[in-house]
Amino acid sequence: MKQLPEPGKPEEARLPVRYEYVEVPAPDSGAEPEGPTLLDYWRTLKRNKGALALFALGGVVAAVLFSLPQTPVYQAKMTLEILNLNENVLNRRQLEPTEAPAGSPELDIRTQVRILQSEALVERVLSKLGGDQAAEKAGGRSRVSAWREALGLKPPAEPTGEARVSQTLGNLKAQVVPQTRLVEVKYDSTDPRAAAEFLNALAAEFIEQNLEVRWDTTQKTGQWLTKQLQDLKIKLEKAEDELQQYARTAGLIFTAEKDNVAEQKLRQLQDELLKAQADRAAKQARYEQARTAPPETLPEILEDPTLRSSGEKLTDLRRELAELRAAYTPSHPKVLKVQAQIAALEGPFERQRQNVLARIANEYEAAVRREKLLARDYEAQSRVVNDQAARAVHYNILKREVDTQRSLYEAMLQRVKEYGIASAMQASNVRVVDKAKPPRFPYKPNYPLNSALGLMLGLMLGVGFVLIRERADRTIQGPGEVSLWLDAPELGVIPCAHRHSGLLGYYRHRRGGEDGGKRPEGKPGLEVELATANRSGAPLAESFRATLTSILFSSKNGHSPKVLVFTSPSPREGKTTLVSNLGLALAEIHRRVLLVDADLRKPRLHEIFEVPNDYGLGEFLDGEAPPEGREGVIVETRHPRLFVAPAGKQAAASAA
Repeated sequence: MKQLPEPGKPEEARLPVRYEYVEVPAPDSGAEPEGPTLLDYWRTLKRNKGALALFALGGVVAAVLFSLPQTPVYQAKMTLEILNLNENVLNRRQLEPTEAPAGSPELDIRTQVRILQSEALVERVLSKLGGDQAAEKAGGRSRVSAWREALGLKPPAEPTGEARVSQTLGNLKAQVVPQTRLVEVKYDSTDPRAAAEFLNALAAEFIEQNLEVRWDTTQKTGQWLTKQLQDLKIKLEKAEDELQQYARTAGLIFTAEKDNVAEQKLRQLQDELLKAQADRAAKQARYEQARTAPPETLPEILEDPTLRSSGEKLTDLRRELAELRAAYTPSHPKVLKVQAQIAALEGPFERQRQNVLARIANEYEAAVRREKLLARDYEAQSRVVNDQAARAVHYNILKREVDTQRSLYEAMLQRVKEYGIASAMQASNVRVVDKAKPPRFPYKPNYPLNSALGLMLGLMLGVGFVLIRERADRTIQGPGEVSLWLDAPELGVIPCAHRHSGLLGYYRHRRGGEDGGKRPEGKPGLEVELATANRSGAPLAESFRATLTSILFSSKNGHSPKVLVFTSPSPREGKTTLVSNLGLALAEIHRRVLLVDADLRKPRLHEIFEVPNDYGLGEFLDGEAPPEGREGVIVETRHPRLFVAPAGKQAAASAA
């Protein structure tokens, strides 16, 4: 680009053309450049959002392609409740020959979960469901097997029993729900109905196995208790036989299986002797009283009704006699009559009183004789008991042995009866809360999850690719990088803009451009190249004007440069766009501008400014004369003060 001299000035008055390199003081580069910040990374990713979107789409497609060949797997679920049984019903734990170690309920539940996943239980379930067919149905048929069958290939070898059990255990999962007694059981299969049937059969067999194990343990314990009971019975019978045989040999007689007859007789004699002594002492006291005290004062006489009546009559007659003697003489008939009556009563009264005294004496003598007899018998029985005491010691030993065996036998018999009752009360500690139902949808492959993972993986790979590419890319990508990498001044910044060609460019040209201002004149699709022709304050046009200002004031001595050369190492980097807009900006400030299109491979200035390209720089360099109607290479455009020197139609040949 070259500034032409103003017309109307003499040639000598014009300033000579001078070519010089413009140097602008570079910014201080003594400081170490700071590392990239998060904002720099964000700008880098935003600048390469297309690549990120492509990687993300590729990750999603790869995840979908990875999921399509996979066989759909259905997962059936079942919930069980495991309770703790009271193992000490009717003191049953005391009768068990084995005892489980004490532990927490969580340990018991984990033990049941491990039993639920045991090989023995799975073998029972597979056997009940039908063996190989059940295993194949529960395990499912993969798409690979179906494809092999469709292609007529040889099917893989059938798995053995252990392999089927291992495969089934691999598809079976059981876990305890935290803070509960619930166990969630899951089973994976390609057949949803087979998965549900397997879990339901597993629950039924698990409950039945628990009952069978408890029943077997009960039976073995019952047999052990019965054997122990028979042994105790035999020992008891043998001890009783020995006791009876010794008693007969020693001549010992016992009653109520406790006391010896001799000892019992001795105790009876002792009781009778004590009673006889007490009776003798009482009768001796009565006898001595009867001998010393007046007969009328004896209790027996006072209490006898006959003697009491006779005594009262004698008392009355004696009182009457005393009264008669006071009135009559002793020979008076009334006195004699009363005396005769008194004499008649005194004879029987005296005889009865003597009889009472004699009876008291006889009773006393009888008591004395009975006491002596009892004392003699007691002494004789004491000697007999003393003789049997030595033989009773061994008898008591045998008797205690019999009592011990009888107590053990009775206790064991009671426990056997209690254990029989407890064994009859069989209860299961497993309850099915939720039965397994055939799932409606497969859970593998999980297309949303796989797609999300593929998307994340694609984004991660895309971010890594973009960052690595940005680190390896040494081209200028943003403002300020020129001064950083090349130690050269930065004269301006042009925002990124794109040309629109075809129908889109024609449509935008018809609407008036992207910036909402006046539509630039010219062909459709040249909005970027002719952005400065728009008089509005569009950001793109203003950036070109600001760059031109920096160029004009970049000289140290204050002189504006007259010739500017624009070049780039690679095509399509914006040389033509920059030259055309700077030329328009110079023309706006009333400078005469000549644009020389020296791009002999892809010239475009003649298309932008709509000037003929039949004769240009290529023909001029070849020495051809200008055609008729042309004075030279320079052609005036429709923009005031702007001239173009096109490349010419032979630009490619001359460049070669």
